[in-house]
Amino acid sequence: MAVRAVRGAVQLERDEAGHMDEQVGALLTAILERNDLTADDLISIWFTATPDLHSDFPAAAARKLGIVDVPLICAQELDIEGAMPRVVRVLAHIESDRPRAEIAHVYLGAAGALRKDIAQ
Repeated sequence: MAVRAVRGAVQLERDEAGHMDEQVGALLTAILERNDLTADDLISIWFTATPDLHSDFPAAAARKLGIVDVPLICAQELDIEGAMPRVVRVLAHIESDRPRAEIAHVYLGAAGALRKDIAQ
């Protein structure tokens, strides 16, 4: 098995804990499904959130999905003028036999504009 990395992001409509759980949960579910992964394939997940998000930790959504024995960490995204607001980004390290070119990076909704080169 090779170690691979999967990227993803989602833009929230509002800064509310329940909404963050829903949207980050949808992002993680899409990453797992599109790459034929289970929680056992996850090595670790990094989450970043833009500085305008304060309602909850994005990693809490992973725990609610049952991802309980995978190391998770949250950090604040750089505060860049003109950057898209209310965005949670994910960098998941996985074990997979897929070649890098076949990894499906997932950018949901408006976040698809962030990485048109790799968004699936």
